[in-house]
Amino acid sequence: MTKQVLVTDDDPEIRDVIRIYLQSEGYRVLEAEDGQQAIDVVDREQVDLIVLDVMMPRLDGIKACFKLREKTNAPIIMLSAKDEDIDKITGLTTGADDYVAKPFNPLELIARVKAQLRRQTLAEPPEGADRSIVEIDGLIVDKKRHRVTVGGTEVALTPIEFSILELLAGHRGQVFSVEQIYKSVWKADKFLSDNTVMVHVRNIREKIEDNPREPRYIKTVWGVGYKVE
Repeated sequence: MTKQVLVTDDDPEIRDVIRIYLQSEGYRVLEAEDGQQAIDVVDREQVDLIVLDVMMPRLDGIKACFKLREKTNAPIIMLSAKDEDIDKITGLTTGADDYVAKPFNPLELIARVKAQLRRQTLAEPPEGADRSIVEIDGLIVDKKRHRVTVGGTEVALTPIEFSILELLAGHRGQVFSVEQIYKSVWKADKFLSDNTVMVHVRNIREKIEDNPREPRYIKTVWGVGYKVE
């Protein structure tokens, strides 16, 4: 089934470039000029991935990302002319799965799109697969249903957050370095040395831990990485 990608940017020339490259790879492209239009599209269409610019009129990408996360778990790749770490962290904290700084190489963006969709496809269990559940002291990760509960209460995780937790919980006690987590979850050979993994782990802790500063589940092994006890 053809994947649908929603491209959201107030610059029609940028939308045109992205659309041409995506269509050449066989994707169906939907377009929006601002965050509110993107939300409207998601309300009426099945969207598999969203490319979302940060600086837009009416409703910017940061605010739109918050609202989109209430409606869809589709991967979100944010675009921004800003390239400071704090801007990346802000974007990822809102629920985005990846961040690309403008000006960008269209081929790099397409590679990021493919990686996100590939990771999403690999994370989806095949039909008829055996039910697979990891339970750790009140934390339940249902791999088949992509569902996480803590103490019986369901927790909404983004696709990337779920994949990180699934990796760590599925290998209880094993320590994974930041690079190992990045390459495993993002399905990328090249490791980008930034705060991406750290931000996502922090987001997961905010959602599943009673006290994120003293985590019960995801432990930091200083100088090495993370593990689930």
